Amino acid sequence: MLPAIHSLIARWSVPQHRSAVVSAIFVGSDVGVVFGMTISGILCDYGFLDGWPSAFIVFGLIGGVWSFAWFFLCYDSPPTHPHISTVEFEYWERAIGGADLTIRPPTPWQKILTSAPVWALAVALFSNNWGYFTFVSCLPMFMHDVLGFNMTKNGLFSSIPFVASIFLLPLYGILADWLRTPGRLSTTVVRKAFCFVGFISAGCLLILAGYIGCDRGLAVLTFIAVVACGDIAFSTICVNQLDLAPLHAGRIMGLTYTVGNLAAVGAPLAVGALTYERSTREEWQIVFNLGAGIYAIGAIVYVIFGSGQRQSWAE
Repeated sequence: MLPAIHSLIARWSVPQHRSAVVSAIFVGSDVGVVFGMTISGILCDYGFLDGWPSAFIVFGLIGGVWSFAWFFLCYDSPPTHPHISTVEFEYWERAIGGADLTIRPPTPWQKILTSAPVWALAVALFSNNWGYFTFVSCLPMFMHDVLGFNMTKNGLFSSIPFVASIFLLPLYGILADWLRTPGRLSTTVVRKAFCFVGFISAGCLLILAGYIGCDRGLAVLTFIAVVACGDIAFSTICVNQLDLAPLHAGRIMGLTYTVGNLAAVGAPLAVGALTYERSTREEWQIVFNLGAGIYAIGAIVYVIFGSGQRQSWAE
């Protein structure tokens, strides 16, 4: 879905507001995590069909219902929308440009695959996803094994860190766009600053989380801070594709997120391997230190090789 979303955003958003638009759209992922973790914990304890199977059925049905709305309401671009008004169409034509709305240029794969900013973005996405999927997939295990929460409380408290994202992601996006306005900072400076500050602060807090002990309240507050700081980088890693080449943003997202999704595989495997013996606090310290190190690598690579400028091959 992500490449398709970026192809749509390129033709349904104004360039100077894209950080805010992408943040507002992708906040749905965190809403899903909050509701998914909370409801899944309840369904596992009290649901039908012996508990946990009901979680799969409920969310499968929700996805099916949502699909019908998508099929009937979504259109590729303003020119293809059958019910758009003349006034709105003229607005999009002025804001985005007639060419960017309608043309479908061939994909310059050689230029994309040899572009340093594209691969820097891919590394940053990998770093972000390592931290994100460590939390989404494995935080419930930490809550259960180290902090001793039962399933219902586990689902609730595992979802709390992502509540902050629902409010902070749009604010970070608005701030990034405000800083990018003429007379303030360049897009490249904003993207690099947000990536560096987000990753480094999240990594430092992640290390701290490993040394908190079994204080449940302090642990949950620290995890909230980790997610909140990591979200700062979101205004770079999921928007930069549109900076580099709007007409090819979907393809760049597909490539960079393919690299990023390697972390979605690697992070849970690493957690399983590192906590296999006893799932103790000491073993989780290694997990958190590894995540912090990967955050640092992503920040350094992007600051050196990343860019917020439209590339020469983007037309």
